[in-house]
Amino acid sequence: MKKIKVAIVDDHNLFREGLGFLLTQSKKIDIIGEASNGHEFLKLLDTKLPDLVLMDIAMPEMDGIEATRMALDKYPELKIIALSMFEDQEYYYKMIHAGAHGFILKKSTGAELFKAIKDVMAGENYFSKELLKSIIINMPDKRTFKFEGDKNLHDFTKREREILRLLCTGLSSMEIAKKLFISKKTVEGHKSNLFSKTGSKNSVSLVIYAIKNKLIEV
Repeated sequence: MKKIKVAIVDDHNLFREGLGFLLTQSKKIDIIGEASNGHEFLKLLDTKLPDLVLMDIAMPEMDGIEATRMALDKYPELKIIALSMFEDQEYYYKMIHAGAHGFILKKSTGAELFKAIKDVMAGENYFSKELLKSIIINMPDKRTFKFEGDKNLHDFTKREREILRLLCTGLSSMEIAKKLFISKKTVEGHKSNLFSKTGSKNSVSLVIYAIKNKLIEV
């Protein structure tokens, strides 16, 4: 069985060591390198190419945002999961735009970390539930949500745009149905169309697509 090659990038030695020890408990993972900042990580890529990177956001010399952007420019198939703390909230959207495939809190359990790795390696996005709530649901002011223009949305119907906007304010399908006076089944149908048009696999991926492609203003 081919192992998942993982690199850990974080400026705290003890955290890297603890995370590394946890990952070695899995027979499916091989840690091929560590780095304490973005510069070290990019140098590492010159000699060792991982399948997946666990990337800290705030680091000296070069942060995780710039390191993620530069790494994915050169190696677009690389999977990157951001290691996050709630204090990093101002950087979440920058990391999404840089191309991060998921976020996991540093205080998360080992089980959640392994699930995040499994999902991202399967081509999905992964966000800790607490972080998803912070990123999508607990926006500073939901009234600032608005579509930037029609140039990026020409493939969406008016109803699909409406449903996408409401999804991005954290509403469930049932809540959207009640708000628009339509059935939940109708909402799910529009969501299915949105998934197809954007290549998204679930609501989380759809919202990330909207943020990455600046279909909404946050």
